[in-house]
Amino acid sequence: MGVLLTPIINKKTLTLDDLKGKSFAVDGYIVLHQFLALIRARDGTPLMDKEGRVTSHLVGLAFRTTRLISDYSMKLVFVFDGKPPALKQREIMKRREAKEKAEQEYAEAIARGDVAEAFSKAVMTGKLTRERVNDTKRLLTYLGIPWVQAPSEGEAQAAHMARQGDVWASNSKDYDSLLFGAPRLVRYLTISGQEWLPSKGIARKLQPELFILDEFLKEHQITREQLIDLSILMGTDFNDGIKGVGPKTALKLIKKHGSIEDLPDDVLEKVPDHYPQVREVFLNPDVTSDYDVTQGEFMEDELKTFLCDERNFSPDRVNTIIRRMRNVSSQKSLTDYFGGT
Repeated sequence: MGVLLTPIINKKTLTLDDLKGKSFAVDGYIVLHQFLALIRARDGTPLMDKEGRVTSHLVGLAFRTTRLISDYSMKLVFVFDGKPPALKQREIMKRREAKEKAEQEYAEAIARGDVAEAFSKAVMTGKLTRERVNDTKRLLTYLGIPWVQAPSEGEAQAAHMARQGDVWASNSKDYDSLLFGAPRLVRYLTISGQEWLPSKGIARKLQPELFILDEFLKEHQITREQLIDLSILMGTDFNDGIKGVGPKTALKLIKKHGSIEDLPDDVLEKVPDHYPQVREVFLNPDVTSDYDVTQGEFMEDELKTFLCDERNFSPDRVNTIIRRMRNVSSQKSLTDYFGGT
């Protein structure tokens, strides 16, 4: 879910053309969940191969990613979550329960023939199994697109790579990247430009959004540590927030008092006892510097075998992917293509 900063943060709305040639550490799990949610039949059934294996995530990844690379010269490195921090177990359980509830409601909607309701519930039921993640890594490898296995939170790893200057920005839907220290966050790096809102049963149009951490901190005259503190007051993936405290109230409290420790007693007593550990997750996350962002070899034959023979993709559609990747290879050498940020 991430921290909600929308009411107190200014965004720069961009176009994909504005981001031509930029490099991004992409939060792979969030991207895959989006594809699993939206790439479905009208009744909510995901795309599948002849063996009944879900392929929605592969379809989205193959066609969106190659278009961003081919048409906009973007340089993408996908980052995958590792073992979540122990503090996240409660949030994981909440998400699991919400998914189970959606699955039940989806089945009920299908049974009564309510296709619209079925789709609205189906978008919340996608699961990232180990097989689906491994299939994704295979696809990226065959495309020559680098990927990184994070030791823990993918967003923390993406932020680390951006801070190191190995990519221009972190790409994620969540604002947590800023808490982890990403100097730049780009949301909605998408071709279709739509996001499904299950609670409203509609899709909204999206454009890429850029957030710059230093500008945000200077605007509100706070430090990153204070940003983390105000986020703890609102609630994060690692703690429940104080009831009734939203972004604006949390910002006022931290600006006035400086830190959680200096809050008035009547507020401090409502802050979870483990807030120092939550701080530590954001300030000193478990990340690795053992990664390579270099574009790899495009493995055309392996790609055809995987998508056409194993996952039953249309050869014509796979040829579209191949043309794009050949175009990239012919325009630039691999070193030139992935040499800068």
